[in-house]
Amino acid sequence: MKHRVEIVRRSALGGGVLAGVAAALIGIAGQASAATDNPSAPCFFITQWQGWKAPDDKTLYLGINLHDVYRVDLSAGSPQLMWPNVHLISEVRGSDSICSAIDLQLYVAEDNGAGFRNGVGFNGVGFGTGSGFRVPLIARKLTKLTPAEVAAIPPKYRPN
Repeated sequence: MKHRVEIVRRSALGGGVLAGVAAALIGIAGQASAATDNPSAPCFFITQWQGWKAPDDKTLYLGINLHDVYRVDLSAGSPQLMWPNVHLISEVRGSDSICSAIDLQLYVAEDNGAGFRNGVGFNGVGFGTGSGFRVPLIARKLTKLTPAEVAAIPPKYRPN
């Protein structure tokens, strides 16, 4: 079964307009400098995320484009990741590029049939308002896997 991803976009201009714009510009500049300071930084755009699998309650494999796989190590996992009818929610604030674990604001939620539009977006990745009870997940580390590391993942846990 392919797990679904829900992407929620939040406006950076919610509180104070000037403070929101300044924070967004600082965040974008920080991400750009982090990416250029470390050319091997594992960056991707949130719209390239096509699916996910969880081999245990503290690890996620993200399918990016057709062949790339990223591993997300979680600080405190959730047994809900192992349930069959759940989806991830990724809230995007500001830039939609993901270059480190801190760029991921993740939640896991049960599918209850309301508020989730399956199949909208890119290759079955859903965009919508979410459904079910949200459990926050704290990403500790983001790693782009090599082809050899991807090949070592058991087929039932490969997200692509």
